[in-house]
Amino acid sequence: MLPELRTALIAAIGRAVQVAAPGATPNIALERPKAVAHGDIATNVALQIAKPLRKNPRELAENIVKALQEDAEGAALIESAELAGPGFVNLRLRASAKQQVVRQVLEQGARFGLAPSARGAEGADAGPGKVIVEFVSANPTGPLHVGHGRQAALGDAICNLLATQGWKVHREFYYNDAGVQIGNLAISVQARAKGFKPGDEGWPAAAYNGDYIADIATDFLAGKTVHADDREFTGSGNADDLDSIRQFAVAYLRHEQDLDLQAFGVRFDNYYLESSLYTDGKVKAAVDALVASGKTYESEGALWLRTTDFADLGQLAGSKVKDDKDRVMRKSDGTYTYFVPDVAYHVTKWERGFTKAVNIQGSDHHGTIARVRAGLQALDIGIANGFPDYVLHKMVTVMKGGEEVKISKRAGSYVTVRDLIDWTGRDAVRFFLASRKADTEFIFDVDLAVKQTDENPVFYVQYAHARICSVLNAGGIADDVLAAADLAPLAGEGNEKALALMQRLAEYPDTLAVAANDFAPHLVAFYLRELAADFHSFYNAERVLVDDAALKTARLALLLATRTVLRNALALLGVSAPDKM
Repeated sequence: MLPELRTALIAAIGRAVQVAAPGATPNIALERPKAVAHGDIATNVALQIAKPLRKNPRELAENIVKALQEDAEGAALIESAELAGPGFVNLRLRASAKQQVVRQVLEQGARFGLAPSARGAEGADAGPGKVIVEFVSANPTGPLHVGHGRQAALGDAICNLLATQGWKVHREFYYNDAGVQIGNLAISVQARAKGFKPGDEGWPAAAYNGDYIADIATDFLAGKTVHADDREFTGSGNADDLDSIRQFAVAYLRHEQDLDLQAFGVRFDNYYLESSLYTDGKVKAAVDALVASGKTYESEGALWLRTTDFADLGQLAGSKVKDDKDRVMRKSDGTYTYFVPDVAYHVTKWERGFTKAVNIQGSDHHGTIARVRAGLQALDIGIANGFPDYVLHKMVTVMKGGEEVKISKRAGSYVTVRDLIDWTGRDAVRFFLASRKADTEFIFDVDLAVKQTDENPVFYVQYAHARICSVLNAGGIADDVLAAADLAPLAGEGNEKALALMQRLAEYPDTLAVAANDFAPHLVAFYLRELAADFHSFYNAERVLVDDAALKTARLALLLATRTVLRNALALLGVSAPDKM
């Protein structure tokens, strides 16, 4: 619903409540009834105030309905108000109220649906602040797999959604160029450079087996220079120079990741090295500060953090976060456990001025949340107890030809992002991977993703956009003329499909606000399918290019507004809006 209309309706209901129950202070909520027959808007305000006032909710609702019918300002927006069920109030809006959305969409264009601070509205506040979103964060040991693809689709869409609410968004990729995995990468490339291959005697047991290892070795021996967004390196060509091999392999695979992300339409503002936390002394500083806080203790030769001392570490998916036992920070061999650099890393996010941080990671990171948040609280430097936020995603299963696909020849043991893009195209991959809640497992059906039928959701939505473009072109009326069109012909009986389409358009601002707040881009995908369905329903029921000039212009204006919202919402998911299909 348009924010202005919501505000006016809540004000009208509030006045009616004061007539029916003077002094009551309800929190008035509006929702769309599940059944169209029940009206356009429903409120449970009578049920909400009945119990504390010790009154019958139906009688209260009846009095609220009567007061609404007598409210002059409300009558300009509300066609009828009815009592329903145990005390609900159902409202039907006037056609003129529903039509406001068309005018607003055509006035605001790409800015429609954005929070006032995001669209630069006069008098708007400066926005909620700076947010850092960390996603993908793949160590450069091989091509990006479909799990990274899901992170990329979710992360980029979440960044776009946060920007619609006025957040200043910073995208960050966090990775390590040292450690055991990178060591295994180096010895894999070295073995290939010396002529070994998987299965040979002398092939390292921990080596990576994909064909990409041979490609790296070939280019290293040729002394090539590789360029990534955050580094470059020239191979020495010496197969005994393991450090040169390591640096070359990291730069090579970072470049490969860059190519995958470019093909996916994802960019980052910064790349942050985990190893820099050690070389810059940030891990040591964090450990020293935790020891000084009194929240650590020594036991069995290890240093422990009293994570169980922190009963309130915010929420995750509606559940309270709390650790069930204290955690080791420094093991008896002197090395740190993996959550310690995470604490140091998040201190740097806070110190860089990010009041909100969002991490998009696989569900296997669930155990890290309480430890990281406890560490940050133990430091007592003003960080909120729910910092950082987490979006944890589950696995993606790829199906093709009715069978699960598990192996990519290039990667050696998994399906890559590039495989999916090659098979189906970027639009399908991005739409599909963002179209389900992150915490649900997802089956990516390659055969469905390439179908040009209504079964394929991305095709269904894009076809709606292309069909509108075709009609608008045939209509031959300039956009500025449509923006000033008289919409009165869309009122009254016979225009139910048009009015339903307008009401769906009006839901867009609320959809963005909820999706951004809940880190839920799937809500945008659901909305797009519903908007496309409402358009197709309208188009199949009503001719647009009719002889009646006023009706034709009004219907074209409605289609132009629908095209605008389809295009805006698809862009948030990183999906194109083709003019022809």
